[in-house]
Amino acid sequence: MGELNLLFIVSIHVFLMSTAGWKLLGVTAAEAAMLDVTEAFLDAHNKERATLVGVPPLRWNNGIASYASRFARSQRDHDHCEMKQSGTGKYGENLLWGKGRPMTPSEAVQSWIDEKKFYDYKTNSCLQADQHCGVYTQVVWKNSTELGCALVSCDKGDITFVVCNYSPPGNIVGERPY
Repeated sequence: MGELNLLFIVSIHVFLMSTAGWKLLGVTAAEAAMLDVTEAFLDAHNKERATLVGVPPLRWNNGIASYASRFARSQRDHDHCEMKQSGTGKYGENLLWGKGRPMTPSEAVQSWIDEKKFYDYKTNSCLQADQHCGVYTQVVWKNSTELGCALVSCDKGDITFVVCNYSPPGNIVGERPY
């Protein structure tokens, strides 16, 4: 492929990913932002899952994302982004509460992945009782195949509350994540 053809293709791609490009395709700015958030959550999860043998990539599920979004908005509107589980048990669930600046989907997922250092595959448990590794094991749980996430800002943007839900749920007692 000639350099001119490649430059043209790259230019078209950049244009289509711009706000004007999205408008041309009939996609609103809000929809384009949501597509970016969806992709960021999926990419961050699947990048880590790809490092493990036998762990398939997750697929985005709009129904699960709606569930996550309703819960996140409820936390924002009624509970001031209190760090508590949704409590239904229908899905696996990872939560994150961050203060000080807006948090990106990639940063949220990376914070869960960072708990990998506390997980001991041999014993299938956290290295020490006071450490947490369950959010990491949910990210990489091989039998979880679908994902839906949401994030909301609370307290005038000073707090970010993130929730990701997984189906089927992981962290089954007695089973290894991968």
